[in-house]
Parts: sequence; C-alpha cells; structure tokens
Amino acid sequence: MGTLIVLAIIAAAVGLAVRSMVRDKKNGKSLQCGGDCSRCGGHCH
Repeated sequence: MGTLIVLAIIAAAVGLAVRSMVRDKKNGKSLQCGGDCSRCGGHCH
C-alpha cells in the first residue's frame, strides 16, 4: 500500500512539472532561458 502512495505522489509531481513546462511554452517562454531574452543571448523570439 505504501508503494502505491509513493508512486501516486511521484506521478503527480511529474505531471505538474510537465504541465508547467507546456504552459510556459504556450505563453512564449523558452524552456532554455526562462523567457528572459536579455540574459539568454538572443535565442528567444
């Protein structure tokens, strides 16, 4: 039972991380520089 609880917690954490990355990408933020174009060397749009 404990293994299933830990697995559910890890799956939820991974899901939240992926959701955050997808949301940032849709908002135009780059995954490499975090959307701060002054610091990423011109790789942003």
